[in-house]
Amino acid sequence: MPELEQLRADHASAVLAFETANRAYFAATIFDRGDAFFAEYPDRYRALLAEQEAGDCACYLLVAADGSVLGRFNLIDIADRTAKLGYRVAEHATGRGLATAAVERLCRLARTRHGLSALLAVVSTRNAASCRVLVKTGFTPVGPAGPADLGGKPGSWYRRGLEDLGGTGGVEGGPGPG
Repeated sequence: MPELEQLRADHASAVLAFETANRAYFAATIFDRGDAFFAEYPDRYRALLAEQEAGDCACYLLVAADGSVLGRFNLIDIADRTAKLGYRVAEHATGRGLATAAVERLCRLARTRHGLSALLAVVSTRNAASCRVLVKTGFTPVGPAGPADLGGKPGSWYRRGLEDLGGTGGVEGGPGPG
């Protein structure tokens, strides 16, 4: 069973392999990170870890038993007990319920580990699978996304309150999904 692990320095090469292997798939379904992301990857990765250490974001990986990354699940722009949820799943790992399980787990971690009360997510209208994941995990549409929100693609914002998950921000045991 894949594990949801908080991003660490030793994940760098597995994350790069995941992003590289799925670049064309992500470009077609969500957005391409661009050549600069890959050219500047070591510096960007260190900066991301620093942002996480400062509490500005919380990044998680869905990791297979062999150590490969199946997905990235991030809480970004953490402020005022809210954050934006973003995620991407490897093409070969889609259609198995992994995104739904990981988002459910991350909602719990957002509440119990990070003390958040609500999450926002933006999704392209063309990305029906992500829309289904958000609805299955308790998100509701709250309005249209602007052109800058999705690289010019049409989409919608979704919101999920986390109050029903209990907890007060303490650390929850074990990082695995489920």
